[in-house]
Amino acid sequence: MKHLGHQLFHDLEYDGDRIVKGTTFTKFKQFVDNCFVLLPGQALHAKSLGFVHPKTGEDMLFDSELPDNFIEVLDKWRKYAVSAKNS
Repeated sequence: MKHLGHQLFHDLEYDGDRIVKGTTFTKFKQFVDNCFVLLPGQALHAKSLGFVHPKTGEDMLFDSELPDNFIEVLDKWRKYAVSAKNS
C-alpha cells in the first residue's frame, strides 16, 4: 500500500503512523494522534475470510463485525470530514 501512496493507518512499519500528505497543522495532527490512541494497531480487518481446510478439504468461512474501536475511529473521521467540508 505504501508503494501506491496509501499507507495503512497506524502501520508502524510503512509510515502509516505519521502524516505524509496534506496538512501537519497542530489541530489536524492532534486529531490524527487521538485516532492512533483509539486504534493502537493497524487498521486492518477482514469482514469475512474463507479458505479450504488443508486436511479435511472442508470450506471454512468466518465472519466478523468491525471492532468497536474501528467504528469509533471511522465515526471520528466522518465527523471531521463533514466539519472540514462546512468550514
